[in-house]
Amino acid sequence: MRLRPPAAGMEFAVVEGESFSPSCPTLIMPALSIGNVGQLAVDLLISSARARRVAFLDEPSVLPCAGNDAFGPDAVGDLALALEAYESTSHGLAFIQQRSPVITGMMVSFAKNVADFISNIGKDHIVILSSLDSGKRRVIDASSNMQVYYLSSCNEDGSDPEYEKLGWKKLEEYDPSHKRWSCLTGLVEGGDFSEDMVDDTDEMTINDYYASLPFAALFYACRAKGLKVSCVLCYCSEGDNMPESFQLAEAVCKLPGHGPEKLHGNGSNGWTVPLSWKSVYGPPPDMSIF
Repeated sequence: MRLRPPAAGMEFAVVEGESFSPSCPTLIMPALSIGNVGQLAVDLLISSARARRVAFLDEPSVLPCAGNDAFGPDAVGDLALALEAYESTSHGLAFIQQRSPVITGMMVSFAKNVADFISNIGKDHIVILSSLDSGKRRVIDASSNMQVYYLSSCNEDGSDPEYEKLGWKKLEEYDPSHKRWSCLTGLVEGGDFSEDMVDDTDEMTINDYYASLPFAALFYACRAKGLKVSCVLCYCSEGDNMPESFQLAEAVCKLPGHGPEKLHGNGSNGWTVPLSWKSVYGPPPDMSIF
C-alpha cells in the first residue's frame, strides 16, 4: 500500500485490486457535504448488497485516512482507506466510497480525474449521492417525509421525466446560465478559468451555494465525458443523519431497479447496518464516572 502527496499531473489510480466487472454497469458514489448523508447511504448500500471490495484507489487530492473494517460483521482488522471500490455482481452495482475530503481548491481536478477513471472502466450510469444544507432552503417542506431532489444529464436543464414519475423534484436552484455554473463548464472543459473562482466563498450568494458543492463538480465532469450521470439529493442539518441515509438509499434503489426488499439485509427493514455505524458517536461513556 502506498500513500503519496499531491503532485501536478497525477491521476486517479488503482493502488491494489482487480479488474472491474462489466456486469456492474451502474456505479454509485457519494459527494461529501453536510451531515455525510451520501457516505452513510453508500455504506448502507454496500453492506446490504454484500458488495465485495475489489480495489483500493488513490487520487492525489484526497486526504489519506485509515480505519478498521467498516462492514464486519466483526472488526477483524481489515483496513478501510480513503477511497475504495466495491462490486455486487448479483445486483449489477458498483460503488466508490470516499471517506475523507478533497484538499481545498482541488475539487474540480478531483472530479475530472474521477470522470476519466469511470469512463475508462466502462460504467454506463453514475449516481452521485449528496446532502444539502437545510438552512439554505427557500421553501420549507412541511411534510414528515424527506423530499428527494435530483439532477440528471438526460436534458440540458437537468430534468428527467423518469425521476419525476418517482415523485422527485428537480433541484430548482440549478441554472446552467448562472455565473458559477458556467464557470464549472469552463473548468471541466479546459477553459480559461481559475479553480479559485469556484472555491472563493467570500461573496457567495444562495444561488452560488449549490454550484460550489462537490456534487456539482462531479456532475459536470462526468457529463463532459459523455457519461450518463444522476445526482440524488436531500436536505439535512448536522447531527444524527442516519434516518436521511436510509431514505436516500431507498430512493437510489429505485434507479437500477433493485428495491431494498431485493437486498440481503438482515434487519426488519431489509437493510444491513454497517459495523462502523456503532461507533459514529464514539464508545459509550464509562459508567464508573457517574
